[in-house]
Amino acid sequence: MPLDNVYVTSHIHVDGPIPGPHSLLSLTSVAHTADGVPITTFTTNPRELPGATLHPVALKSWRHRAEDWLTTHRASRPPAIAMTAYSRWVEQLPGRPVFVADSEAHDYLFLYWYLQRFTGRWPFARTSTNAAVREQLPNVPVCTLISCREPLAQTS
Repeated sequence: MPLDNVYVTSHIHVDGPIPGPHSLLSLTSVAHTADGVPITTFTTNPRELPGATLHPVALKSWRHRAEDWLTTHRASRPPAIAMTAYSRWVEQLPGRPVFVADSEAHDYLFLYWYLQRFTGRWPFARTSTNAAVREQLPNVPVCTLISCREPLAQTS
């Protein structure tokens, strides 16, 4: 019997527009059944990349959210450890994991880069940029930052 799809929505915070010169600071993902029922969540705060810098535009945004900046640095882990844990979480989902990406956001860009760089692979069976898939998933507000309470199914 074929496995059902498990849809994974994600929300990230970064310190610049692209990975490598800039870092992924926080990652939260929610796995949903095909019916949109949340199954489990994953949260991590990867440490900043060696040599990466805070982009001037990001700096302006973070200056107004000092508590959020501190939250992204609490319990942070080296990127390789954080991404290996995330990859294992994806692999343990009870079905075929489908990454639900917002084509207008940079969640896919950062997560793909980080997973390739630190684990050598993309653990998802496929990626969906279909807005209809994203819209049928419930709004699960799991962002860990005070100023961020956007629902994951509608934003990234």
